[in-house]
Amino acid sequence: MSNARILIADDHALFRRGLVAAVGERPEWIIVAEAANGREAVQMATEHAPDIAILDLTMPELNGLDAARQIHATLPTTRILILTAHESEQLVREVLDAGALGYLLKSDAGRALMEAIESLLQGRPFFSSTVGRLVLEGYRRSGAAAADPDSGTLSPRERHVVQLLAEGKSNKEIARSLDLSVKTVETHRNNIMRKMAFGSLAELVRYAIRNKIVSD
Repeated sequence: MSNARILIADDHALFRRGLVAAVGERPEWIIVAEAANGREAVQMATEHAPDIAILDLTMPELNGLDAARQIHATLPTTRILILTAHESEQLVREVLDAGALGYLLKSDAGRALMEAIESLLQGRPFFSSTVGRLVLEGYRRSGAAAADPDSGTLSPRERHVVQLLAEGKSNKEIARSLDLSVKTVETHRNNIMRKMAFGSLAELVRYAIRNKIVSD
């Protein structure tokens, strides 16, 4: 059994008390703080540096997604579990991008909370079963999209071109680096701008930084 220091944040007091009671059944798990909104959650996390932060997604003052981002930026070793009533592939992506490691539906909390916490303590992600299927389906779709040159997803070659453009390389320099003709590089560049709906090179650079293609 793993010892753990846990923060619980939910604006519904009754639900929060239920979580506290459930976690309290494990003597090796200690509730170090409770929060009723996202700002409190960030403040309490900074103060107590918990091993696990359980965050409701929809909280006043600061939602769970933004709270997760702030906590992850300050405390990257704190493992974050998001609680929500919503099933959405896009939301799952945003939650993972925010640095959370788990996504638990509130309807599953009664039977799966302990398993979720154990998974996070072991460094493994956790998803409610229906959410896990959404993630798998999204992964499969993205794989199919990558095989479609007009899907809006960049190919490995196009990502390389994006990186070089974001690094300030000219078409001629990129052509020399990739052993391509300047005309081919221009075609790649035009395809990238069209597929990703970039209006300017500045947008392309922001995309490259946001998606970790280049560092800021």
